[in-house]
Amino acid sequence: MNWNKKENLFFTLLSSIGTNVLLLAAQAGDLILFILRALVRSTLSPFFIKEHLRQIVVIGWASLPVVGLTAFFTGGALALQIYSGGSRLNAESAVPSIVAIGFLRELGPVLCGLMVAGRVSAAIAAELATMKVTEQLDALITLGTDPMKYLVAPRIIITTLFLPLLTAIGNVIGIYGGYLISTERLGFNPHLYLESTFKYIETGDIISSLTKAAVFGLIISSMGCFFGFKASKGALGVGKATTNAVVSASILILASNYMLTEVMFKQ
Repeated sequence: MNWNKKENLFFTLLSSIGTNVLLLAAQAGDLILFILRALVRSTLSPFFIKEHLRQIVVIGWASLPVVGLTAFFTGGALALQIYSGGSRLNAESAVPSIVAIGFLRELGPVLCGLMVAGRVSAAIAAELATMKVTEQLDALITLGTDPMKYLVAPRIIITTLFLPLLTAIGNVIGIYGGYLISTERLGFNPHLYLESTFKYIETGDIISSLTKAAVFGLIISSMGCFFGFKASKGALGVGKATTNAVVSASILILASNYMLTEVMFKQ
């Protein structure tokens, strides 16, 4: 009898794992099809220019303060940490190059992606989920407007195009934060610091940073739109969609960052 209970427990656990794997695979396939439909429809007329311009302000311009502040303080903290660790190895002179390369390759796009994910992905999911709960999406369909084209396409296009721009600005601000702390706090010569910074920056570092940012932008907007469209009824459904969008976007940003790094900088 005891053996039968253990056997039943094992098969129940195995069945639960299999069910969750199948649900995850189904949702992943649904997400991929959702993104492909959005990308295809974004290339077809009509183009809702006013909605695109509105998203430039909401997604691009409004995200600039949080990106700038995050990059500046991270750059300063990074300079302090590298100087502290480098002093143990008599390698303090490596601060400028490591701050610049670290920000361009990793910190800039990842931090910008995570900050924008927390702000934009949540806002997109909450807005679209609320529209679904209040049947505004059905109203758009009744009026002959494709919700995918009117609501999803502008958000995906603008986020994908403008996150590289935000990342580029964040990179400059972050490197400047390291420069300011190093020259004012750590006693570096400003001219030598800038010379060392630009000496070790390569074109590939800049390209990789902007490429990662574009991929992260697509992930952020796709997660917000997908979970917003799939939200269940009621306030609980809106909250769940918002949480799922932010968590999924953050995890996918970190996972895709590793995969892109593996591809771009594989030795």
